[in-house]
Amino acid sequence: MTRHAGRHQDGPGPHTQRQWDVIVVGAGFAGSLVAHRLGGHGHRVLVLEAGHDVPDAATTAAAYLAAGGGTPTSPYPRSADAPSPDVGDLTGLPDGGFTATGHLRQHGPLPYASGYLRANGGTGLLWTGLTPRMHPEDFRTADLGHGRNWPIGYQDLEPYYRQAEHELGVAADADQQRHAVGLPIPADYAFPMRAIPATHLDRTIARALDGRSVRDPAAEEDARLAVSTTPHARNGRPTRPEHRARPEHPTGPEYPTGPLCQGAASCVPACPGGAKYTPLRTQARWAPGVRLRTAAVASRVLVDGTGRATGVEYHADGATHRVHADLVVLAAHAIENARLLLLSGLANRSDQVGRNLMDHPALLTWGLLPEPTGPYRGPGSTSGLEAFRFGGARARRAPFRIEIGNWGWSWAGRPPQVETGALLRTGVRGKDLRERLGDRLGRQFSLQFELEQPADPANRVTLDHSSPDPLGLPRPALHYDLSGYVREGMASARAVSDQLFALLGAEDHTRYEAGPGWPGRLEHDGRPYGYRGAGHGGGTHIMGDSPGTSVVDQWQRCWDHPNLYAVGCGSMPSLGTSNPSLTMAALALRSADRAHHDLTALRGPAALTVPRPPLPSPSVSSSVPSSVPSVPSVPSVPSVPSVPSVPSSVPASSPTPSRELS
Repeated sequence: MTRHAGRHQDGPGPHTQRQWDVIVVGAGFAGSLVAHRLGGHGHRVLVLEAGHDVPDAATTAAAYLAAGGGTPTSPYPRSADAPSPDVGDLTGLPDGGFTATGHLRQHGPLPYASGYLRANGGTGLLWTGLTPRMHPEDFRTADLGHGRNWPIGYQDLEPYYRQAEHELGVAADADQQRHAVGLPIPADYAFPMRAIPATHLDRTIARALDGRSVRDPAAEEDARLAVSTTPHARNGRPTRPEHRARPEHPTGPEYPTGPLCQGAASCVPACPGGAKYTPLRTQARWAPGVRLRTAAVASRVLVDGTGRATGVEYHADGATHRVHADLVVLAAHAIENARLLLLSGLANRSDQVGRNLMDHPALLTWGLLPEPTGPYRGPGSTSGLEAFRFGGARARRAPFRIEIGNWGWSWAGRPPQVETGALLRTGVRGKDLRERLGDRLGRQFSLQFELEQPADPANRVTLDHSSPDPLGLPRPALHYDLSGYVREGMASARAVSDQLFALLGAEDHTRYEAGPGWPGRLEHDGRPYGYRGAGHGGGTHIMGDSPGTSVVDQWQRCWDHPNLYAVGCGSMPSLGTSNPSLTMAALALRSADRAHHDLTALRGPAALTVPRPPLPSPSVSSSVPSSVPSVPSVPSVPSVPSVPSVPSSVPASSPTPSRELS
């Protein structure tokens, strides 16, 4: 696939013939899926990606190994114009607190502890590959006493969950997801691939815990334990023979590409065999009418006097360019989407742009099992405990999902090389070193408690005009904290962990020591806790049922600009306790269908519309207004005026185009 064509600059004049039907900003999960679906309908789509193209996964994995490891973003090409926030930007202080450097300006009280990758494929290159669905309760958290409700429910998204699972190639056990998680999956549905096999560690823990009960301090009844496998977007064994890879269909949505998962334990930052899904797999199937322009940093969304988006301004090759289209889709990550809307002065009638920043703060506990279990094999986590995700206790504390970690103490900050160095400093050498290291590493395990963080408008992204990025654009400034509700969830999680360790007969080595390794350290009721960021940023252009309280409608379409979409986790009113990538993919496919409807309406007969108050049309040289006047709310099926016809053919010359990230 030729993703880069000749250089092109679409002029800003009002009579410029549109070369594109759609501009998509961001070539990660959501952007790649939207471009694929709209391109499949015959629309001409330009995708602008701020970062660079990347080497294949095997090359990236080899480079990471040769360098002796590093942070999740470390083996990928760096962009001077589009720096990637990294977990290494945060450092804990000896007396508590933290310092932050890098792309994100952090103003506390606690750190937003996740990074993201600005490159072609985005953070979808280095995610862990876990794809659990959200629980039906997660769509109505306000009814349960905390956060915000969605304007849609689980059943509205369920058909798109199935589509996303086939697009990503999800391996899972439908019966287990029905029974262990309580998901109302249709009885005749089977995931494309069978569940990734449980590891030896999973089976060891299951033998000790299945059927036992533990006490959650916030719950009225004991929780019954059952270890269940986690859905994964990586190649397992096909559910049906017709789903096997075929030479004539090497990259179709129902045909896994690459080999089966080989358990290389390097899913973050890259799967060397290509078993894990990345957005590049979807890009390989883009229609000819889709073009990608990399190293193109969007700086402003352009609008006309009626509030309709007309195009995007971006920086590339040392110059400022403008491209125009009938519809614009922002898919650049929750933080970057909010930043671009703020830079443009758009979509903020509700004053919610940038607000409600969420993540999954992950509490880790770690220890040594009585016998070796063979860690450091397979994906980061293949199984977990689901009983604490839902139920009455979530009215009193944040719910959590427990991942069983296959990679020993690495995420806790004690990878094998650290353990080796500690033994070497004691003078241990030779056979004694090998035996002691083998025993200690072989018995390591960890539990990861991913907690829900409700939407809170005080947690937000703003612009730091005092600290411009390399292009002179204000950097994102973050205010982030964890509420008492989340901290109560941490307390319950630690109490549950103590009981699990006792049932396993494990030595607990968990310590959250103030200092460089724990920037996300806090105290609650006199007990210390530490969290890592899960890389699940959301909420910054939140979805709702009213333009006065939300940024986008149920289709992820900006209330104030009916042909401007902001897609991704930033639209999610709640994250629940599941890794959000699958839900983001399902929402992207749903929004792409609505965008296709919008584009089709543009080419139909002119529709009668109510005149809208004019909005200022920004000029290149003028400063961008901080807000825009209110416009009437957009109905769910919009009536839109006709526009000049667009050529039906694709132009011959097109633009050149951490573990914690799960």
